[in-house]
Amino acid sequence: MTKVLELGHSRAGDKGNTSNVSVIAYDDAAWLRLEGELTTDRVAAAYAHVAAGPVTRYALPKMRALNFVIQNALGGGVTISLALDAHGKTLSYLMQDIDLP
Repeated sequence: MTKVLELGHSRAGDKGNTSNVSVIAYDDAAWLRLEGELTTDRVAAAYAHVAAGPVTRYALPKMRALNFVIQNALGGGVTISLALDAHGKTLSYLMQDIDLP
């Protein structure tokens, strides 16, 4: 098993009740692995305890990046969420911890 953090770095943002988490590969080999194995199903499973979904994936091959839009992930949005991290900035760490086969 390989963790996503071994293949790339992540960044998270928010808009309303939606989290946007990107993964940027360190190199071409890491990009090929991430593109093939970091699926929406795998991400949805990792975020299931904090997000109802759905999860949409956008590939940006020239940047060696994947962008995941995760719906219903922020407890209703920044202005009403009771979460300590209402903006979801730490959700990138959850992405980094996903195991790939």
